[in-house]
Amino acid sequence: MNDDEEIIVRSLKYDGRTHREWRARLVSRAASLVVVEGVFASEVRHAQLGTLRRGTLSREFYWTDRWYSVFRFREPSGELQYYYCNVNRPAEFDGRLLTFVDLDIDVLVAPDFSYRVLDEDEFRLHAARYAYPPEVRERVPRALDELRELIERRGFPFAEPDSG
Repeated sequence: MNDDEEIIVRSLKYDGRTHREWRARLVSRAASLVVVEGVFASEVRHAQLGTLRRGTLSREFYWTDRWYSVFRFREPSGELQYYYCNVNRPAEFDGRLLTFVDLDIDVLVAPDFSYRVLDEDEFRLHAARYAYPPEVRERVPRALDELRELIERRGFPFAEPDSG
């Protein structure tokens, strides 16, 4: 597959059902990192993110060996809106379909790099409902620690908030 080809991104819940699915353009793939980009074709209202306007650009960073992914949202004008981080099982990518299992906890990062952790209650609820195994229960707090460290030191992909 060549860069700039369209792929499907599929977010799954732990029981395997599709939570969300969208089309994106493959920007790059290097080692364990897959970077895709998408543009919102219509306005989306999200309980925690507010309204994502039509034309909002999402650059998404997925790793096949890390327990999180990072979305960088830009206004249609190009201005950084925020980063949204999902704690999830490592992504799987077959060249056309990128999938990940969403583990509920998210981190919302403002342009000034202040952040807040979201949905810890949902994680506890689903951990019990779906009987998350010990590996998942141990990896989630470690993934949160890694994200906090990256955010606080402005590590990749937070290093250049105004770069493409």
